[in-house]
Amino acid sequence: MAARKLDREKVRSALDAQLAELGEPPYDGPPDDVADAAAHVVLGVYEKGLRPLRDAARFAVRHLLDRLAAEAPGRTVEVRVPPYAAVQCVAGPRHTRGTPPNVVETDPRTWLELAMGRTTWAEAMDAGKISASGRRADLSDHLPLGRAAP
Repeated sequence: MAARKLDREKVRSALDAQLAELGEPPYDGPPDDVADAAAHVVLGVYEKGLRPLRDAARFAVRHLLDRLAAEAPGRTVEVRVPPYAAVQCVAGPRHTRGTPPNVVETDPRTWLELAMGRTTWAEAMDAGKISASGRRADLSDHLPLGRAAP
């Protein structure tokens, strides 16, 4: 499954709005890194006990879900991060109709923490922050994600 192409200008606009909300200057890094920067900023907002702007959080979550789908291609597991996005990933038997047999669902903050290596799969499961059903729904071998990890 091909990753969706995020519009860099929209991501940049959302990132700059989030930075302005924090009283920080606009993003001035490389255009290719804007989505990773958004993920880092949004996770930082959560870590400060604040609520990120909706568009910034949406782009950060979508970007890291798309990266998971690219790094673990397949259609065996559906990963859901409501209300922002869902992807199918992991090689194996393909799901075609109804509710997939392997589903992972978590909140945006936990997804960012997992994808960026701030928490482990086991820690998040033990804390009850992940709902995972199906025998292939363990993503620990695929997390954290490459480039987005600190």
